Amino acid sequence: MPEEPEREPEWKRRRRLAAIFGETLPDTTSDERDDVGPSSGDSASDTWLKAQVPPHHGG
Repeated sequence: MPEEPEREPEWKRRRRLAAIFGETLPDTTSDERDDVGPSSGDSASDTWLKAQVPPHHGG
C-alpha cells in the first residue's frame, strides 16, 4: 500500500497560495469598516474640491 505524503498545515497552504495568487478577499467587508476620508464614497476629485472651499463659505 503506497504511503500518503504528509499533509501541509492549513496556514502554510494559505501563505503559499497567497504568494502565488495574491489576496483575493479582504479580511473585513466594507460594511464592517469605518471608512473615513477619500475612500468613503467620494472620488478623489470630490475630496479635492471640498478641500478648496474657503472657510468663510462654510464647509
